[in-house]
Amino acid sequence: MTIKQLVCGVILTGLAGVAAADLEPHKDYDIGEMVSNVTTVKVDSNMIDKYLEGLRDTWVTGNEVAMELGQIDSYSIYVSQLAESGDFNVVLVVRMNSIADTQPSKAKYDAFMAKWAADNEEKTDKIVQTYPDIRTITGEYLLREITIK
Repeated sequence: MTIKQLVCGVILTGLAGVAAADLEPHKDYDIGEMVSNVTTVKVDSNMIDKYLEGLRDTWVTGNEVAMELGQIDSYSIYVSQLAESGDFNVVLVVRMNSIADTQPSKAKYDAFMAKWAADNEEKTDKIVQTYPDIRTITGEYLLREITIK
């Protein structure tokens, strides 16, 4: 056996092993119905508390209304406890029961605005205008949970 044949045999064996290791959806793992909209944010140094204050009065308030209306399942805010966190240091997560909940709907919009806008629209506009001075959105993702069987 030549070196060339030996190398080819090793490569082909390796490729066959990779192909055999592929998982199949629904057989080897389940794909969750729930979807999470995840936004990663880089907040400037010493501005986390200011950003959280703004989120409390805008993003949290809006998500509370959406939860009351059944438009979302839940939401979370995560903040890195490490000083040098890389590309982001805040993660905002909104969970919805299915991908259908991400689709535009005039009825859902009208219901949300009727409940939220009267008390919050003007205040939110002022707060949101300060965000570009203290943060940068670094990514947005629509994720599903995978459960390996």
